[in-house]
Amino acid sequence: MNGPSARPSPATTFPDLLHAQRVWDTDLPDFDPADAPSAPLPLFHAWFAGAVAAGQTEPHAMSLATVDAEGLPDVRTLLLHDADERGFHFATHATSAKGRQLAARPYAALGFYWPAQGRQVRIRGPVARCTPAESHADLHVRSTGALAAALTGAQSEVVGSVAELHRAADAARERATAEPDAEAPTWTRYAVEPAEAEFFQGDAHRRHIRLRYRRTRGGADGGWTRELLWP
Repeated sequence: MNGPSARPSPATTFPDLLHAQRVWDTDLPDFDPADAPSAPLPLFHAWFAGAVAAGQTEPHAMSLATVDAEGLPDVRTLLLHDADERGFHFATHATSAKGRQLAARPYAALGFYWPAQGRQVRIRGPVARCTPAESHADLHVRSTGALAAALTGAQSEVVGSVAELHRAADAARERATAEPDAEAPTWTRYAVEPAEAEFFQGDAHRRHIRLRYRRTRGGADGGWTRELLWP
């Protein structure tokens, strides 16, 4: 049969495909670090609003890095639930892999990437568990689907089959629909308190701007030191 094919050309190797990609083929915003606020939270709020206005898909998605029992790094993508004076909030099951890792070593790093504006934000700091009441409120302010996901199975544990997963997920959705106040006892909200926060503004000519905030408790400028880094 003649006609166009959806398959890539056999001559297209992975390196060819990889090296053909381009970065930031668009106008990027300016960023003058001299105009940055004395603390990182207002700048994060401003950059997040800018990402939303620029049409960035899922700007609240972030990478969360933790360390396992062997001291090896682990990373995954999840959603930011809030960013306030207490820190950067997310939630998961305390019994999940990341929950167990945080219980043993309560320190984490976060990474946001907003390619629509060529921006990254990196956060590092200690992690605190929020109160049970806050964790309960976190779960029940979300959608029925999110509640169902929290009620499904034992996160990070081995599941026998896709069919078993589907059965559990369907049962959890039925329960979440019938019981919108259903409890997920291990659901826990966490907050990463930034000890460091770095803001990266990309530049088409590779003159990237990197502004790092470091916590200096009791110091000037609201307890933060600002430093400009080489890209």
